[in-house]
Amino acid sequence: MAKNDIQTERMRGYFIQSTKDILKGEGLRGISVRNIADRAGYSYATLYNYFSDIKELIFICVKDFQDECTVIIERETADSEKGLQKIGDIVQSYIRFFIQYPGIFELFYLEGMSDLGSKHSVNTLIYEFLGNLCRTELDLCVSKKIMDKKAADTLISQLNYTVAGLLLFYLNRRVPESYEAFITSAKQQLSVIVKDK
Repeated sequence: MAKNDIQTERMRGYFIQSTKDILKGEGLRGISVRNIADRAGYSYATLYNYFSDIKELIFICVKDFQDECTVIIERETADSEKGLQKIGDIVQSYIRFFIQYPGIFELFYLEGMSDLGSKHSVNTLIYEFLGNLCRTELDLCVSKKIMDKKAADTLISQLNYTVAGLLLFYLNRRVPESYEAFITSAKQQLSVIVKDK
């Protein structure tokens, strides 16, 4: 890799990491070109030497957050029983990720797409994420005739809406009040959805 390419990647990395830090801590409302540049230690004009706009940075961060979440889930569910059990374990790990990073939950589930520049690709990336995490296990369930393709698609829709609702109430209203009660409730809801299949 040429010296200029290394420098470019390093500079991009500073701005990406600054954006991710702001999103994790403050959510999208803390994002501005000046805030990102200040946190990275450069002028806001420098940011435009490496990115076309702030929307590009947010899109990169969404993908990076999904990669981080995927690594955590793969590690936490490596020994899970294949099929429906693993789907349940994946979803529980997914929930814990967003509990740990409420700013990322806000970005994924609460911010309007207009705030992200109405990028269809960001919307699709976020909406399909949980389904993509469970895809291998869903395909296994379909191949073993535990469910058909339509039931697998329905399961992912149910999980998407249930997980978003559970997290929304817990992170914004503290319902239920304790983390332990929330996790117990989430496990109960997931077991009902997954066992119905």
